[in-house]
Amino acid sequence: MTWLYGFIAAFLETVRDVLPIAAVLVGFQVLVLRRRIPHPGRILGGFVFVVIGLSLFLEGLEQALFPLGQLMALQLTDPDFLLRTASGALDAVRWQDYYWVYTFAFCIGFATTIAEPALIAVAMKAEDVSAGAIGAVGLRIAVALGVAVGIALGSWRIVTGLPLEYFIMVGYVIVIIQTIFAPRIITALAYDSGGVTTSTVTVPLVAALGLGLASNVPGRSPLIDGFGLIAFASLFPIMSVLAYAQMVEWRNRRMRREEKPGP
Repeated sequence: MTWLYGFIAAFLETVRDVLPIAAVLVGFQVLVLRRRIPHPGRILGGFVFVVIGLSLFLEGLEQALFPLGQLMALQLTDPDFLLRTASGALDAVRWQDYYWVYTFAFCIGFATTIAEPALIAVAMKAEDVSAGAIGAVGLRIAVALGVAVGIALGSWRIVTGLPLEYFIMVGYVIVIIQTIFAPRIITALAYDSGGVTTSTVTVPLVAALGLGLASNVPGRSPLIDGFGLIAFASLFPIMSVLAYAQMVEWRNRRMRREEKPGP
C-alpha cells in the first residue's frame, strides 16, 4: 500500500502545481480576452490526463529511477570498487582510474536527456514550426550528446579538482564564437535547448552522481565540488546543437556545389 499512498501524495502535489497554470490560462481567456473557452469538456479531460500522467511519471521516478541512479553513483565511486580497478593504493588513485565513472556519466546523461519530456515537447514544436527543416529526432540526439559529453567532462573535473569557473568561461567563449557562424534559424533554439535539459528526469540523477562522486573522491568536498554538473548539462547542449546546425549547413552547401552543373 506504500506505493498507493505515494501516488496519492504525488497526485495532490501535481494538482497543486498545475492549478495555478490552469487558473492563469482560464483567467486571461475569460477576464482579459472576454471569450468563451472552446471545447471545455475536451480541455477538462486533457487537464485530468495531464495530472494523472504527471503523477504516475513522478512516482515512477521516485520509486525506480532515482534510487537506482543514486545506487549506481555510490557503487561506482565506492573505495572498494576503485581499489579493484586502480593501479595502486586509494590515496594514489589517478583520474584515469575513474573511467567507469566517466562512462556511466556519459550514458546516464544521454539516456536521461532522450527521455526528458521538456526536450521532447520542444523538439516536436521546432519540427512543426520549421516545416520539417529541423528534425525532432536529430535535435534530441544532438542535445543528448551535448549533455552526455558535458556530464562526463564535469565528472572528470570533480575527480581532478579543477576550478569550475574555467570550464564555464571557456565554454561560453566557444558558444559565442559558434553563434557568430551558426545559421540564425537554429541560434535561439540552441540556447533554449540548454534550459530544457535540466528538468524532471535529468537533474536528480545528475545531482546524485555529482554528490556521490565528490563524497568518495579523496580531497573533494560535496558542497564545493559536488555541484556544477547541471551547469555542464546546460552549457554543452548549446554547443552541440550549434555544431549540429553548422555541420548540416556545410553538408547542404557541399551537396549544392556537387549538383551545380559545370561550365
